[in-house]
Amino acid sequence: MFIKKFVLRAAGGSLAAIVLLAVQPLGAQTTSDSERLQKLERAVEQLQKRNAELEQEISGLKKQTSFEPLLGPAGKTKTRVTSDGKTYVEKAVVEEEKKPVYVVPGGPEIKLVLGGFIQANLEDGDVSAFEGRFGLNALKDRFRLRRARINLSGEFAENFDFKIEGDFEQSDASITALKSITTTTDNTTGDIESIKTTTVSNSTRTEFSGTDIFINWHQFPEAQIKVGQWKAPFGLEQITPDTKLFMIERSLPTVALTPERQVGVQLWGKPFANVWPDQKDLVTYYAGIFNGNGRNVNTNDNNNFMYVGRLELLPWHGKLLGQESSL
Repeated sequence: MFIKKFVLRAAGGSLAAIVLLAVQPLGAQTTSDSERLQKLERAVEQLQKRNAELEQEISGLKKQTSFEPLLGPAGKTKTRVTSDGKTYVEKAVVEEEKKPVYVVPGGPEIKLVLGGFIQANLEDGDVSAFEGRFGLNALKDRFRLRRARINLSGEFAENFDFKIEGDFEQSDASITALKSITTTTDNTTGDIESIKTTTVSNSTRTEFSGTDIFINWHQFPEAQIKVGQWKAPFGLEQITPDTKLFMIERSLPTVALTPERQVGVQLWGKPFANVWPDQKDLVTYYAGIFNGNGRNVNTNDNNNFMYVGRLELLPWHGKLLGQESSL
């Protein structure tokens, strides 16, 4: 009996010990979960607080950008020092960046080219004696800006091309200036006579004048229409561009016999441009009607016109000894 009670008591004690051991981890686990929940609650509170602070900062930036210019590629800051006589204050000022110069097309231009050239020479001796400039009228030795041209050429509206060119040349002008007036009295008649003494001096003036100003309709290469002012198609040396001449001046016969630039209209073309593209320059014809009284003149000096025709043949074009040649 005693043994049974002892066994029962031992069993009861063991069971109590087991229950106690099982309860202790459960209590520890419950304590750990509560601590985790408290940490999560504190972290959520901190995030909410930080979110509120960020919202306040964003609201302040929105108000600031609505009044102050945004700095970026459009502007740069520059430190400016101001003084009232006692103190110096540094202030950051927004410096607006200058916009680049640009050109806005007024129509559907396909090509636009800006060009020009300058030619100068040295004159020594009586180089203008053949023009009657000798003696008192002789030109002195000098450097001369013979040609200084700027031009704008291009194509537009698919079927038109144009050119506008001006020249800042130095032209020779004779200036007649009154030097003195001498009065005398005729003893027989009593009339007062005046004798004017004049002097002529040559002066070099730089002026701007138009050279080539025209528009050309080229829809059909075989029959093009050109209107404006340009060199009349007469004289090979005359119509050769100034930049391709061997000398800066043309020969005297060319200057004396060819009409140079005129105002008028011209029909011209290349008959083989489409039929024989490889030999499109084989034949070129020109037929023009001009005023005949020079360039930059708005009126005609009579009721007649100058008629000019030209026919060019170019059977061969290529390189000879490394140079562009034609026949």
